[in-house]
Amino acid sequence: MPTPKPGRPVRGSTTGRPLMAALDLFGRRWSLRILWELRGGPLGFRPLQKQCDDMSSSVLRQRLTELLDAHVVHQLPDSRYELTPLGQDACLALGPLAQWSQRWAATPDPQPAHHNSERPADATSHPDAADHETPEKGSAG
Repeated sequence: MPTPKPGRPVRGSTTGRPLMAALDLFGRRWSLRILWELRGGPLGFRPLQKQCDDMSSSVLRQRLTELLDAHVVHQLPDSRYELTPLGQDACLALGPLAQWSQRWAATPDPQPAHHNSERPADATSHPDAADHETPEKGSAG
């Protein structure tokens, strides 16, 4: 699978819109994790592999190749990998999403999730339906 790039067809976009290309690139298994681990500074292959829970070396190699090709990561003369300015910008852009995910994780679930597509017999068509109904003509409302 080729490295996603803006202007080329990617998953979710035949036109290769930049956002869709970024989502395709970062949506690949382990890509965001690699980016996240490199935000602290350069790492060699083995230390990066360790930081990524000992992911397989073949997958790490493939993802690094894609991130290098996308100009998000570059390799230093001593063989370590580090984020490019573009990669650093991506990490900064992910900061608000990381903060949002913490708020999301702390939000209590108001009702248990239903594991099938059928609704309970007393469910309305929309959870806020009662709040949005208009009074019938002639009623005091």
